[in-house]
Amino acid sequence: MNFDQKLERKHTNSIKWDGHQMFKANPEALPLWVADMDFKSDEHIVSALSKLAEFGVYGYSFEPESYFEAVRGWMQRRHNWTIERNWIFSTPGVVSAVNACILALSNEGDGVLIQEPVYHPFKNSIKYNKRVPVINPLKLEGSHYSIDFNDFEQKIMQEQVKLFILCSPHNPVGRVWTQVELTQMLEICSKHQVIVVSDEIHMDFAYEPHKHVVAARLNERYQDFVITLVAPSKSFNLATFKLSQLITSNEDFMTKIKHEYERLGLHGQNQFSIVASEMAYTHGDAYMDALVETLKKNIDWVNAYVATELPQIKVMDIEGTYLMWLDFRALNRTQKDLVDFLMNQAKLWLNDGSMFGEGGEGFMRVNVATDLETLKQAFHQLKAALND
Repeated sequence: MNFDQKLERKHTNSIKWDGHQMFKANPEALPLWVADMDFKSDEHIVSALSKLAEFGVYGYSFEPESYFEAVRGWMQRRHNWTIERNWIFSTPGVVSAVNACILALSNEGDGVLIQEPVYHPFKNSIKYNKRVPVINPLKLEGSHYSIDFNDFEQKIMQEQVKLFILCSPHNPVGRVWTQVELTQMLEICSKHQVIVVSDEIHMDFAYEPHKHVVAARLNERYQDFVITLVAPSKSFNLATFKLSQLITSNEDFMTKIKHEYERLGLHGQNQFSIVASEMAYTHGDAYMDALVETLKKNIDWVNAYVATELPQIKVMDIEGTYLMWLDFRALNRTQKDLVDFLMNQAKLWLNDGSMFGEGGEGFMRVNVATDLETLKQAFHQLKAALND
């Protein structure tokens, strides 16, 4: 678990490191954008995958009971959440699960609530499936985001909201919602019979004193209308395996969601994905602890460097995820000019804040899940460009 090791990821068909031409980015730009890490996965995973590859037979496969026990064990050990075997359904990624939930549990024209600025595939999924995006904008006070609960409830009542897609921890603003905040949102949803799809893919990244709370476990009543989406992909750098877990105790929801996958002919999981996930959830505790410690050091370094060397920029409070949200509004540039400046003068490839919707103008998202040397290089480049 040497997270200080600088890995050469160029020429590996990495979207992050080799995707410049594909995304029309400056080929010299240092990539700190898409949410995958520049760290090796846990050795338990690497070893198990190596053995499977050496076996040489890659036929049709299914999830063994040990896989489901691994998922249950991780949720119990790491998140104090007791779930049953039949609550778990394997899906080919969280985004596909969001789409399946929208299709299965709402109708065309229904309102689907999101809290912008937020992970942009949420709004895309709503629009693609002919539902109506309803925005409950997060409130920014200083460097801290909070929820406008009055607007939250009013939008639900006024816009015929059927579903609420919760991002917890929140991408990109880095909030780890408290038990009080989650309870208040879920009580409003319960009152108005709104189904909650809770994307908790970043659940393993919370920094002391903050602690991630699984929304569905707060009250037994919530399990009737909350669907939880998780995956080992962020925690163990397994994005390429396209395997996530949808968890719900509501049998009717589960039947309808499975029907959407069957309707599209999406059934059966990749054997390598199953093995990787089982190893992650079974043996990944030490890796995860060390990773969170490393990421916190990176975050602390960025906060200190920006405070002393880049007073023109403000870093938003980050309580979870490895995605930092930077405020460039003091530069008084248009968003297009800001993106161009960072890409072509600072030679940094970051995520354009405007892609996350309302409240994203003037902001950029930075992925700090890389070795400290690369992170330092990126911010030195930024300082030099601003000084120039």
